[in-house]
Formats: sequence, structure tokens, C-alpha cells
Amino acid sequence: MSHVAIVLAAGRGTRMKSSLPKVLHPVAGRPMLHWVLDAVTGSGPERVVVVVGHGSQLVAEGLGDGYEAVVQEEQHGTGHAAGVGLAALNGIDESAAVLVVPGDTPMLDVATLDRLLASHAAAGASVTVASTELSDPSGYGRVVRREDGSVTGIVEEGDADAATRAIREVNAGMYVFRAGDLARDLSELTTDNAQAELYLTDVVGIAAARGRLVIAEPADPEVVAGVNDHAQLAAAASTHRRRMVERWMAEGVRMIDPDRVYLDHDVTLAPGVTLYPNVILEAGTSVEEGATVGPDVYAAASQIGPGARVWYAVVRSSVVGEACTVGPYASLRPGSVIERGAHLGTFVETKNTTVGEGSKVPHLSYMGDATIGARANIGAGTITCNYDGFAKYRTTIGDGAFIGSDTMLIAPVAIGDGAMTAAGSAISRDVGPGELGVERAKQHNIPGFVERLAARYRAKRTEETPS
Repeated sequence: MSHVAIVLAAGRGTRMKSSLPKVLHPVAGRPMLHWVLDAVTGSGPERVVVVVGHGSQLVAEGLGDGYEAVVQEEQHGTGHAAGVGLAALNGIDESAAVLVVPGDTPMLDVATLDRLLASHAAAGASVTVASTELSDPSGYGRVVRREDGSVTGIVEEGDADAATRAIREVNAGMYVFRAGDLARDLSELTTDNAQAELYLTDVVGIAAARGRLVIAEPADPEVVAGVNDHAQLAAAASTHRRRMVERWMAEGVRMIDPDRVYLDHDVTLAPGVTLYPNVILEAGTSVEEGATVGPDVYAAASQIGPGARVWYAVVRSSVVGEACTVGPYASLRPGSVIERGAHLGTFVETKNTTVGEGSKVPHLSYMGDATIGARANIGAGTITCNYDGFAKYRTTIGDGAFIGSDTMLIAPVAIGDGAMTAAGSAISRDVGPGELGVERAKQHNIPGFVERLAARYRAKRTEETPS
């Protein structure tokens, strides 16, 4: 059915104890409001108005195209917020359906909203409210019915008597209103309640008292659950992760322990991927066919190529190519590109560096601001000295180069194709193709030194020992 939508996203969210507006708290890698907007958009509204208040600029900036933000300058309750949204929809037909949903229900789905809208249209109702039954309804507005089952109102817990508090059917916070009725009923709201606010729920009672049809459409409590604190935020994120994990396993991804895999909403996984426990893949990460990730891997905004093996590693804004191996205990900082068949081993760190096809950085090395050619071998303890305290410089290592252990490459410097550096060298000048770069003092062995040193210490201890 044709309809417009109002999303209520103005609340402060005091129980979150955070300066970040509640609706911007992340659930599986994106603000909870964006999950709600996806569901609302999926229901096919002609217009969507988002009522913003606390942190209005931040909330409005993140909305994207297709949404109209309207500011509720002062927050006087959900009824006031709905009125602000309805005013922004000026010009709509009085008979139009107005979908109103809260912005803090990140599990909301299109199917639930479609059922709500369809029931409203089929019944010709003035108001349709989504309701759900809870074993513990504490804190929620109760849906009150007549003996014949028709809805007479919603009573907030603070205003409810003992009999009303015993009702287990609660308001889920999603509604469909007939536009003209909503405008008239909002004008009759008062603040005569426990919170001294304008309750949108009171519109339900006003409509019923005027003899108009009010119905309730049942909804899954998990789908309509709101988020008011960090425990509920974590529960919502857990539910989204479970759904995503189940979907990816159905598409051919093997997970050794699905309960210990953490995926953001826009992660992509190919069939044949294997994920071990304690894998965290954040926004913008993709893993291609046949790759094995984990255990204990954190990757964000990165690509892991087909057949790659990444374990005990941190990968940020980097590319791991086909058939590469990374780890254990490797850290790829932003700008790292590890090309086909390359190997980064134990306690290796890269930053803004390309490691060429088939090259090896096996252990205990830092490669920053470097370009490493194909089939090069970087010895243990090698680092690029890329920063002089004022600026950063690049190091270039050619194809087939061999860098001896504990080499300091003092940038800017270039090591030619097939060149070598001697272990323990501090290389500050270019090494040409096929050359050996050596920079270390000539070794001197001093005969008898150890015995003379030991005798000196023995004599000192004798002098210091009291007689």
C-alpha cells in the first residue's frame, strides 16, 4: 500500500551514558538507525522523514540520500516528535497511511512492517499498533483490550494500576495511522502523566474513544526489541551476527566455531572460506575462495585473496594476495599490499608497503614505506628506518634481493635486483644490482680479555667484603 514514514530518532538515550546519540551506536558495524531505515525503505514509502534532536547534526549527516531530516528542537515526548514529523509531511492526503517507527530498534525487518501495513489496509483501521507478548513486560506500555479483543488504549507502566501491569501484551512502538486522524488526535494530547510528556501512545486511546477502529498486529519480540542500554545493544549485535553467520554458512563458508566469529554487516565471504575461532572481520573486508582465516585474526577494510592463510594477525586497510601466508603474530598496517605467494611471518610489521610476488619477510622485521620486488628475502631483524624525525622516506628493494639479518635500511635508499646486504649492516647508500652492501666495523678479537675482566671483578668483591 502507498504510505509515508516517520522515524523517531531524537532521543538522548540517557541510559547509554554516552555523548554519542543513541541511534548512532553501532550494531554489527553500522549505526542502529541505519538498520531501521533499511527496513522502513524496504516497505516502499513515498517519503521518509527522520525526526532528529539530540546530536541532530551528527544524526542528519549520516542519513544519506532519500531521507528528510527535521529537527525537534525541544524534546517533549514521542507525541510531540510525531507531530514534528507529520508537520514536515505537509500536503499529504488525510487518508494516507503514516508509518511511525522508533529509530532504536535495529532488529526491525521489512516483513514485520509489511504485515503491519497490510493489516491496517485490510481492516480499514484508524490506528494499527504492533504488539508483542513478553514473559516479563516490565517497563513497557501495556496494550489494553475490551472483552471482544478490540484495542482501547496503551497504558505506560508509570501510569498503570496493578491489573494493567499484569498484562503481558506490550506496545512494540511501531504504528500505522490514518494521516487526518493522527493530526487531529495529536492536537488533543496532554502532559497529564507520570513523565509529563506528550505520549504518542495516548493517540491510541483517543482514537478508540472516538469510536474509530484500533487494531494490534502481533510481532516477534526479538524483531521489535528496542535498545536503551549497552546490554541491549550487545544483544542486538549478537542477534545480527548470528543471522549473518548462519547466512554465510548456508552459502558454503566453513566456521569451526560460529559462536566465536564476529562479522560486520558488509563483510563478504566466498564459498570455500574457512574461519577459525576468534576471527573478527570488520566493515569493508572481503575473503576470497579457499582462504583460511584464524585463529585470532582481526581484519578491517581489507581484502584477503583466494587460497591465502592468515592467522594470529592484525590486518588493517591492506590487501593480502592469492596464496599468501601471513602470521603468526603479524601486523599489517594501512597501505600494505602483499602480492601473490608472498610470506609474512612471526612478529613482522608492515606499513604502506608492497611485498612482491613470492617474496619472504619471515620474522622479526619492520617494513615501512617500502617497495619490495618479487622473490626477495628479508632476513630476521631487518627494519626500514623510514623516519628522520621530520619526514618519511621510501625504501626500494629489487627483485631477487637478499637482505641479511639485522640490516638497517636507512631511507631513502634502493637495493638493486639480485643485490645482497651483509648481516648487521646499516645501509644508507644505494646498493646496485648484483652488489653486496656491507657497512660494519672490522672485527677485533682481544686475547685474554674475559679472564682479565673476571679477575678485576673478583678483586673488587674482595675489597668490598668486610674482614
